[in-house]
Amino acid sequence: MTTSSPDASVIVHVFGRTDVGRTREHNEDAFVVADLTRGNATLQPEVRTHVVGDRGTLFMVADGMGGAAAGEIASAMAIDVVMRELTQALTAGAPTEDEFASAMKRATASANAHIHAFAQEHPEFRGMGTTATVAGMLGSTVFLAQVGDSRAYLVRDGVGRQITKDQSLMQKLIEAGEITEEEAEHSERRNIILQALGPEASIKVDLTHQQVRRGDVLILCSDGLSGQVRLEELTAIVLQAPDLVSACKRMIDRANESGGPDNITVIVARFDGEGLVDPHAGDAVGHSVFALPNDSQQTPAASHQPVGTATTGEMPAMPRTTRKLPSEAFVLTTTIPDDNAAKRRARGSLIALLLLVMLLGMAMWWVFRAADSLTSRTGGSVTPADTRP
Repeated sequence: MTTSSPDASVIVHVFGRTDVGRTREHNEDAFVVADLTRGNATLQPEVRTHVVGDRGTLFMVADGMGGAAAGEIASAMAIDVVMRELTQALTAGAPTEDEFASAMKRATASANAHIHAFAQEHPEFRGMGTTATVAGMLGSTVFLAQVGDSRAYLVRDGVGRQITKDQSLMQKLIEAGEITEEEAEHSERRNIILQALGPEASIKVDLTHQQVRRGDVLILCSDGLSGQVRLEELTAIVLQAPDLVSACKRMIDRANESGGPDNITVIVARFDGEGLVDPHAGDAVGHSVFALPNDSQQTPAASHQPVGTATTGEMPAMPRTTRKLPSEAFVLTTTIPDDNAAKRRARGSLIALLLLVMLLGMAMWWVFRAADSLTSRTGGSVTPADTRP
C-alpha cells in the first residue's frame, strides 16, 4: 500500500447538476460545492478542480418539500445557512477534525432553526422543510451530517456503497426485518421520511465519517436519482463516463428515462493527490458514526457497519406534502438550467395553444352552419319566439 506524505495535497475534481425532472413544475432541490479555504462557492474551473485547503471543502444536496415555492425556499435557506455558519465558524484558521465536524453539525442544526422560525412567522409556509446531506472534506476524511433521505455513496475499486442512512420509514422497516430492500423500493410508503430540516423545532443530526483513498468517488444525490437508478448502475456510469460532467448528465438522463417523477440533483467528486493512500483490501466503507466529545445527542462511536445498523433519534413520520403556496416567494437555488426541459415546456404550451385555436375554429364553423340552415328553412328571415302565433 502506498503511503502519503504528511505535507502532500489532496485534490478534488467535482461537478454537480440539478434537473426539474419529467413531471414537476418547479425544482425544489438545491446544491452547493464550495472551497471553504478560498471562499469560492461556484462550479467555475478553479473549484471544479482544487486542492483541499486547511479549512476544507463542502458538498451539499438539499431536497425541499412543501409544495410550490415552499420547498424551494427551504432547500435554498438550508444551503445559505450552512454555508454562512461554516464560514463564520472556520474564520479562526485550520480546525481540528472535532472542530470541523462539530461546526458541520451546528450549521445543520442552525439551518433547521432558521427554516422552522421562518415557517412560524409565515403561516402560509407552515410545514415546509428540506432534507440535507452535508459532506465536508478535511484532510483525508469526509464528514457527513445527514437529515432525511438524500444520500451519499462512495465508489472504491469499482464497487459502490451507501455511506449515509436514510431517515425514513422504509429504512426502519428494513432494519426491523419487516420488509426487504426490494419490497421497500415498490412500497407506497417509500416517500415517508422521519426527519427533515424545518417542520420541528429540534432535530438529531446523524454525524458520520469516512476515510478517503486515492481514486475514491463520492456521489451525493436527492431521492429523485436514488429512487429511480440503482447504485450498481450509478457505479457503472462513474466508471464508464469520460469525465464528471458527462457522469452527472448520464445519471440525470437515466433517472428521466425511468420516468423522472421528481426533481433530480447529483454531485460527483473524485479524489486524488499525494495526500491520499491507495485503497487496501482491509479498508472499511459504510455508515460510521463520528462521536464528538461531550455530545449528548450523538450515539456512541461505532465501527464501519452496513447502512441501517446505527441508531438516531427521529420525529414522527411525515410524508412529503404538496400544499399550494404563493408562487411569488423569493427563491435562491444553486442550479444549472436545463435548456431541454425549457424547450419541452415551450413546445407543450405551443401545442396547447394550437389545439385551442382549432377548437374555437370548429365551434365558429358549427355556429355559422347552423345559422345558414335555419335561415334557408324560414325563407330568409327568423321570427322571434315571443312573437309566434
